[in-house]
Amino acid sequence: MNEQRIQDIVATVLAQLGENNIQPSAITKVIDATANAANQASGLSAASGESLPDLGDKCFKNWNGIENAAEPKVVEDLISQTDARVGTGRTGPRPRTTALLRFLADHSRSKDTVIKNVESSWLQERGLMEIQTCARDKDEYLTRPDMGRKLNDEAKALLKAKCKHAPQVQVVLSDGLSLDAVTVNHDEILPPLLNGLKNAGLDVGTPFFLRYGRVKAQDEIGMLLNAEINILLIGERPGLGQSESLSCYAIYKPTDNTVESDRTVISNIHAGGTPPVEAAAVIVDLVKTMLDKKASGINLKR
Repeated sequence: MNEQRIQDIVATVLAQLGENNIQPSAITKVIDATANAANQASGLSAASGESLPDLGDKCFKNWNGIENAAEPKVVEDLISQTDARVGTGRTGPRPRTTALLRFLADHSRSKDTVIKNVESSWLQERGLMEIQTCARDKDEYLTRPDMGRKLNDEAKALLKAKCKHAPQVQVVLSDGLSLDAVTVNHDEILPPLLNGLKNAGLDVGTPFFLRYGRVKAQDEIGMLLNAEINILLIGERPGLGQSESLSCYAIYKPTDNTVESDRTVISNIHAGGTPPVEAAAVIVDLVKTMLDKKASGINLKR
């Protein structure tokens, strides 16, 4: 917002309050030294009139907020080795401004990725059929976990009509609790995974997207399609500052009596954890082992 626009807003408000003879005055800009230092680190001048910097940028994640440290190199080494919030410094008992703003920004992003929905147009561009659980919307999905464990009638009909029956491996992608986990990782995990399974000589079912899905929904999908192995790629609960984490749940011949210990899980699939392409290779090896042992979960380790 430029200076003239600010002056106009101030004049309008004062006029409504009955003030007359309003004279324009200079606007004083207050610049926080800590924030200004971070701006300079990102190449943005605080007085340049440009947009504020993105607090998710690497320079902020690796920002050292401890002033006059006895051993600065020790703090810098610690910051470089972890994504945890270390070395942010403090002002008395309070956090530094940049540290607080980054915390609030990360918290907002984590909430956003839970609430937002994957666009149907995005799925169509990638050739993914979409089905839905019994949860009618995101609010019901969050407040009624049981509704996300069952498919609605339309979904059941679509699966029977459009999906390959009795494949060795059925792959399902679901939003779960993170939109970012799906949109950020899709291109680096789903195509390599499908290609890897096919190159291994396996019969792969029709991949599709499950909206408002919970992990338990893969059991009903596996039974409906009579898939030997069901692979569910689903968004995890977002961590603070980490909203892109995807999990893989693999199960051998699920039934109505399946319990959670029957599943094999690979979690923290994202650029900062297990890279998606690497995870795809690990899942292919896992599938071959499950087919060989005819088991998953704790039964796979017996």
